[in-house]
Amino acid sequence: MGKVALITGISGQDGSYLAELLIKKKYKIYGLCNPHKKIDYQNLKKIKRKITLKKFDINNYSKIKKLIQKIKPNEIYHLAAQSFINYKFEDEFFNLNPNINGTHYLLSAVKEFSPKTKFYFAASSEIFGNSSQNSQNEKTIFNPRSAYGISKVTGYHLTKNYREAYKIFACSGILYNHESPRRNKNFVTRKITFNLAKITKNKKHKIFLGNLDAKRDWGHARDYVYAMWKMLQQKKPQDFVIGSGKLHSVRDFLKIAFTYLKLDYRKFVIKDKKLYRENDKYTLKANIHKANRILKWKPKTNFKSLIKEMVFNDIKLINNQS
Repeated sequence: MGKVALITGISGQDGSYLAELLIKKKYKIYGLCNPHKKIDYQNLKKIKRKITLKKFDINNYSKIKKLIQKIKPNEIYHLAAQSFINYKFEDEFFNLNPNINGTHYLLSAVKEFSPKTKFYFAASSEIFGNSSQNSQNEKTIFNPRSAYGISKVTGYHLTKNYREAYKIFACSGILYNHESPRRNKNFVTRKITFNLAKITKNKKHKIFLGNLDAKRDWGHARDYVYAMWKMLQQKKPQDFVIGSGKLHSVRDFLKIAFTYLKLDYRKFVIKDKKLYRENDKYTLKANIHKANRILKWKPKTNFKSLIKEMVFNDIKLINNQS
């Protein structure tokens, strides 16, 4: 009999890659989806028949505890969150609820009804915010600068406290920017590759972007979900920083993406000051020494390969739509 896993946010980029990985490992998978949003099942198209999908609000403790009590999963991967980051705190309650209440309810249900369940919380490099260190590890001081970052710090501490107070196997993965062809189009990497695909159809098409010199630590989501799984296979629960350990600018991403199609990005990109974001001045780079040493993990997909996969996937997507 295979293991049972519960994945919140299963229809998103990370949830779908994780579900594919666990199916290969013979898991029975339950996936939770937000009932208040129209769910795009495109990411789950190949595996939808192999998983059990349930729509309910992660802020509903009554339903969560009944589900945990019923299925008693071996592993829970809590990936659900509002992932588009607001630095102006205009929508803080929307950001804070799933990351704080949802995390608390899941951990509480595990403690009461399935204490042997292993729990993974998807933290984020946003918890470091404006860090004074050149690269961040598991001991770096948190200094969040967004409602999202604050909510992830709270989720991290909830996870840590349940681990220490109740001996639950609970850990956090502090993941840096991870992209893929499944990334939402409002993120800069996918915005670039999807609009580049449009340019192949219409040479007059333009891409409006913010600060091209903003730098990020980018990796492939497929590599990062493997790190999540590795964390829950350890003998004792620990938190891990997961990233590439390398910085690249938006301009770097543009140059490589356009070079694959023998185009000059400068002819198609328009810089828009309104698209500059507060976090452009924050530079976060992962120190993944602990993940290398304990998990034996390092990213398999390099920056150029990530971009190539995204570019040609979006070209295929655009061609199929026409």
